Amino acid sequence: MITERLVATDRLTVHHAEIEGRTGEPVVLVHGNVSSGAFWHPTMADLPERFRPLAPDLRGFGRTEPLPVDATRGLRDHSEDLLSYLRALGLGPVHLVGWSMGGGIALQLLRDHPESVRTLTLVNPVSPYGFGGTHGEDGRLNSPDGAGSGAGGAAPEFVRLLSEGETGADSPFAPRSVLDSAYVKEPLADADRYVAAMLTTRTGEDHYPGDVRPSDTWPGSAPGVRGVLNSMAPTHFRIDDLELVEPKPPVLWIRGSADVIVSDTSLFDLAHLGALGAIPDWPGPSVCPPQPMLAQTRAALARYAAAGGRTREVVVDGAGHSVHLERPEEFLAALVDTLDAA
Repeated sequence: MITERLVATDRLTVHHAEIEGRTGEPVVLVHGNVSSGAFWHPTMADLPERFRPLAPDLRGFGRTEPLPVDATRGLRDHSEDLLSYLRALGLGPVHLVGWSMGGGIALQLLRDHPESVRTLTLVNPVSPYGFGGTHGEDGRLNSPDGAGSGAGGAAPEFVRLLSEGETGADSPFAPRSVLDSAYVKEPLADADRYVAAMLTTRTGEDHYPGDVRPSDTWPGSAPGVRGVLNSMAPTHFRIDDLELVEPKPPVLWIRGSADVIVSDTSLFDLAHLGALGAIPDWPGPSVCPPQPMLAQTRAALARYAAAGGRTREVVVDGAGHSVHLERPEEFLAALVDTLDAA
């Protein structure tokens, strides 16, 4: 049975879920943006009994203490929260699983504290060079101020409906509509529980999406210094030397082939939307090319492997951004293989 409780750490109070009475090798499951640990509950229930699954809520999500996010630190507010949580529970090296933004948090924790990670599983992760505003496999900025990334990329109507707790699907910007059209390839039968988790997201300049700064570069906005989306802007978050960490735990990268959020043609990348004509006055690929998110992750993991690390990429055909919910059997098989091989 999944139980939930609060864990006091030296940074904040974390709400988490665990399986009552379960011991074994700890598997820490880190959720993504506009969600909570509830997105991991099915995976927790399905993991073999030799593992101890733990699903914390990140700050500003679920029922964890909603401290503000300092975006100038990239994803380190979250990764250091996670480290303090592991220490509060007295956990040694853990199997770390990060989905979407949680993948970036897991990468940051590995980069800063590799001794705390036994294995790393990245599930449809944000690029090591953040979300939006870069080009090339090495994540070069399209503009020095990061124009095209950060909080300016959030749809105001989505933010409004999220903050108002909208549960319906009358608007394409309603959380339920976004869940059905972007988080997954096909709608989930138990969508209500995930909509409820999305609605725990704190909104505003300190949380989601963050503050926005004007830019003279298309599309006219640059990342600010506060909030969630700015913490993933390439001016604040980039991991371009992952291959230097020691020790090097094995890394599984698993993703859905039909993901429209993290993709080389992401429907959430303003540059790609400009190329499609959805945002006017796009200056063209020579000035503002779409971000090759998958190519960037692949290149970073290739350098990690060349330096002695073990990596594996698993593509689940037809799955979307939430492969662990859409194709749980295939996801679990790949995950358990990685955990057992450590």
